[in-house]
Amino acid sequence: QVQVVESGGGLVQVGGSLTLSCIASGTSRNWAMGWFRQAPGKERDFAAAIRWRDSSTHYAESVKGRFTVSGDNAKNTTYLQMTSLKPEDTATYYCAVMEYYNNPTLRKSYDYWGQGTQVTVSS
Repeated sequence: QVQVVESGGGLVQVGGSLTLSCIASGTSRNWAMGWFRQAPGKERDFAAAIRWRDSSTHYAESVKGRFTVSGDNAKNTTYLQMTSLKPEDTATYYCAVMEYYNNPTLRKSYDYWGQGTQVTVSS
């Protein structure tokens, strides 16, 4: 049974920083891990991803330069360091695991999802 668990969400002021963590267990294959976010009333959108084979990273334009994705493939763990946070970053952040090669920016590429962690940026 695969489990994906996020942690680290919370309330932060504009301009502040927060680091989210995600750990996956029970999966025998892990090609990439990604972060998506969903604001109330909106679609779940891609934020960042890391592909383990070459440690390449991918970012949405809206977070590029402010968010950094990293992790440890052997531990099935990924982190999302968020800096210079803005009110529009407020969302539930989801971690996901991609078992086989696919486009890391697409939601449908991922096989397992966590329950999400809330990030609220207050002004």
